[in-house]
Amino acid sequence: MKVIFTEDVRGRGKRGQVKEVPDGYAQNFLFKKNLAKPANSGNLNTLARIQANEKAAYEAEKADAEKVKAQLEDDKTVVKFTSKAGADSRLFGSISSKKIVEELEKQFKIKVDKRKLELSEPVKTLGYTNVKVKLFKGVEATIRIHVVPEG
Repeated sequence: MKVIFTEDVRGRGKRGQVKEVPDGYAQNFLFKKNLAKPANSGNLNTLARIQANEKAAYEAEKADAEKVKAQLEDDKTVVKFTSKAGADSRLFGSISSKKIVEELEKQFKIKVDKRKLELSEPVKTLGYTNVKVKLFKGVEATIRIHVVPEG
């Protein structure tokens, strides 16, 4: 019997997959636990529509990420910080990913989740620093940060 899986079933199939399974397994386990439904024409059409909607949502989200990447990598987009620093140009304190995201939103009105920044340790020196941002699967951008001494 052909079924459409509505949930992932370990060893049998993934959500949205159409597969042939034994009749008893389908009737007594998959259908009773709502893990699958029969692969009739109505259900197959519904599955095709759902997959088309998911693909459109994925493409829209990727396009948004590409737009944000273009904004972040624009030459004018440099997040500026002023901070107290010692003679060896090391900061008193540091600039964390949270501060970077807040300044980015304040200066350029661009929202980015701080967990998407790939900052292994906070910025602790004056000058320019590049920080990578994973915006979406396969879409990475670089934020430029400029730290200048206070005063």
